[in-house]
Amino acid sequence: MKLFPFLRPLLEVSGAVLVLIFGLRLLTGFFTKRSRVYQPTFERQFRLLFWPLLCLGVGLPFLASFFFLGTLSGYELVLLTALAAVILGFSVPALVLHAQYYLRNLHTTLAFEPKQNILEVYENQVRVPFAQSDLVRVEWVTCASKQVFWTNYHYLRLHLRTGQVLTLTALLTNLEPVAEFLRNSNVEPRQRWFCFL
Repeated sequence: MKLFPFLRPLLEVSGAVLVLIFGLRLLTGFFTKRSRVYQPTFERQFRLLFWPLLCLGVGLPFLASFFFLGTLSGYELVLLTALAAVILGFSVPALVLHAQYYLRNLHTTLAFEPKQNILEVYENQVRVPFAQSDLVRVEWVTCASKQVFWTNYHYLRLHLRTGQVLTLTALLTNLEPVAEFLRNSNVEPRQRWFCFL
């Protein structure tokens, strides 16, 4: 099929670049010490946004048919509306959660080393002083469903004796080890369908 003769070389080059990037990442991973300092990184954001963006990328060209609304039959309009609902229903909640988490933790740094009993939070590169004994309670909010794009979006809220509330989101790192580390600090686990802040 010679419909798009430029498409095959473009896909081959894209595949080769992806293999090269992930190969180099794997090799450099062997020689670097794993960091215990977490910030919102491109890699973490890409991992969280991969499926929602892929869904949008596949579905948006079909949604362009709405521009030809006058030429569509009733059957085509129903199918197009159903497709739009599925695409937007799966992608938009994850994108909204990601935007919320990004705005909340853009300038947050988490230093976490459980073996050395280190849990430090920095806001705008300034350490927020607290000890584990200063935690009044900890909210651990996770997604109730395990089958949707926004499953990996969860957060911890640390309520300090001073009244300050620190929010750590999944944009920093997987927070399950942190919640496990804080298990003796009055952790209140909660599940929601959408873990909005």
